[in-house]
Amino acid sequence: MKQAWRPDPEPLETNDRAAVLGGTALWAVGLVVLLIARPGPDHAWWIWTCATGIVFGGFGYWFVGRRSRKRLPADEAPVEPPI
Repeated sequence: MKQAWRPDPEPLETNDRAAVLGGTALWAVGLVVLLIARPGPDHAWWIWTCATGIVFGGFGYWFVGRRSRKRLPADEAPVEPPI
């Protein structure tokens, strides 16, 4: 028996900047812990990994904000001409 077709649900509105900020904060906490614990010379790359995560998080925060400013509300979305 075939199931009845259901329309797709509406997309959820999320706070993407908060998610990026949360991830960046976790990298910052990791960096602080590593700077306090001072890993040996064989594990110094852990510090650079956390620093890179913070830099990419900053870029992500900027990028997500720029993308959300450019996005049009659903009411103002351009209408495609008929074929």
